[in-house]
Amino acid sequence: MNRSKIYRFRHGLAVPLAELALLDFTQFRETLLDEVASGARVVAYFGLPVDREVELYSIFAHDWTSELALIRTRVCGSFPSLTPECPQLHLFERELAEQFGLRPEGHPWLKPVRFHRAWIDAADIWGRPAGEQPIPGDMEFYRVEGEEVHEVAVGPVHAGVIEPGHFRFQCHGEQVMHLEISLGYQHRGIEQLLTGGPHPSSVYQMEAAAGDTTVGHTTVYAQLLESLANCKVPLRAQALRAIALELERLANHVGDIGALAGDVGFLPTASFCGRLRGDYLNLTAELCGSRFGRGLIRPGGVGFDLDGTLPLPFLERLKQLEENTRGAIELCFDSPSVLGRFEGTGLVKADAAEALGLVGVAARACGLVRDVRLHHPFGGLCDRFDTPIIEFDGDVFARSNVRRREIYASFELLHQLFKNLPEGEIRLPLGPLAAESLAVSLSEGWRGEVVHTAITDAQGRIARYKIIDPSFHNWSGLALSLRGGQISDFPLCNKSFNLSYCGVDL
Repeated sequence: MNRSKIYRFRHGLAVPLAELALLDFTQFRETLLDEVASGARVVAYFGLPVDREVELYSIFAHDWTSELALIRTRVCGSFPSLTPECPQLHLFERELAEQFGLRPEGHPWLKPVRFHRAWIDAADIWGRPAGEQPIPGDMEFYRVEGEEVHEVAVGPVHAGVIEPGHFRFQCHGEQVMHLEISLGYQHRGIEQLLTGGPHPSSVYQMEAAAGDTTVGHTTVYAQLLESLANCKVPLRAQALRAIALELERLANHVGDIGALAGDVGFLPTASFCGRLRGDYLNLTAELCGSRFGRGLIRPGGVGFDLDGTLPLPFLERLKQLEENTRGAIELCFDSPSVLGRFEGTGLVKADAAEALGLVGVAARACGLVRDVRLHHPFGGLCDRFDTPIIEFDGDVFARSNVRRREIYASFELLHQLFKNLPEGEIRLPLGPLAAESLAVSLSEGWRGEVVHTAITDAQGRIARYKIIDPSFHNWSGLALSLRGGQISDFPLCNKSFNLSYCGVDL
């Protein structure tokens, strides 16, 4: 069979593994770098153990043609690192090293990501005694030496209700020269638990992959299985999913703007938005009984329907919330003292954002047009979104303003969805998954691009499941935003990204 080096396809289609060429590593490397040079982004890069080797898969997104591309190769033991030439692979290669004991030779900063034992019987490349359980955060940190240079360590235990993560600052006075971030304190082994599935528990694990993105991750999981099962989801179910996704976006964006206002001591907006976030969560609870949307999204459709009389009360409450939300937000953005702290703080330039592969709010704040709703829509509601929201300055203000504008866009989209809610079924039976196939699913969660990939075995069971939360791409952007800034800017920068710890730890 004559196979092309690159398999090109569209979101929502399952790819038979037999149609994929197996490249040697030199071809794989050259093809990957050519794709990135042509404007493609690496949306997934992962391994699958095959005999005594590891099969590497790289999936690209060509956003402006709404096309995905796929290549694969096999490696054993070690392979030349691609990170020096393609920085967006740096965490992916560290993850491969940890999971399979592979050594990407020449990687500039090879360290564990989640601090767990290798998935297969492999050499411990970190120099630990055989069988020793890695301890999260137990690694060498980058250090700057010099007179008056000092180090500040923050976490992993933080004040308030916040997930654990360790931050190590290298400072000269108040100026931050380098920030290194170490996660892995919440590793749960979700990807391994999904092997052999889908299991009855799989959908619940998806709902908890990143709890504030329950709808986003579960929607992508459902879309992935539907692609593998060739299941056409009813339009009413797709609309209900879209409603839940926008409510999740509203709750988190409104909460983030309130938290940003709190970080600069602007209490009116902080107080208002804290309450309003709860109101949006309560609207989600009216859909399915859970404020975070648990139980709503299910493969084949949705688990709950709207009562025939409910859309009108929803619209009335949404109108009231919109008025209150606009008032609270505009109060903040009209305040010179707030803008004085937001503007020029935590800068990330567009070329750096592109090199690191940033996605979502963080990317759009740097002028990068990256939005799955625009470039890779899924299902029968593809015409609902056609205007990407971007800013260009790459600072705290830009990230905040993207959120503000997306809040207003969500109001408009929700009004359209409620007024034009299709009639009909809400769920169809899924059916068996295609055997020996690969599928990719994407959705624009509130933080950014959520990507899941699954490979099935000869029986149609999941042999490998890969989850990529937008935070996986964007933690490096947060570290970069502090470089050259003040250490006192960290809370503000951190909240302007508001990344998920558990979304990376999985």
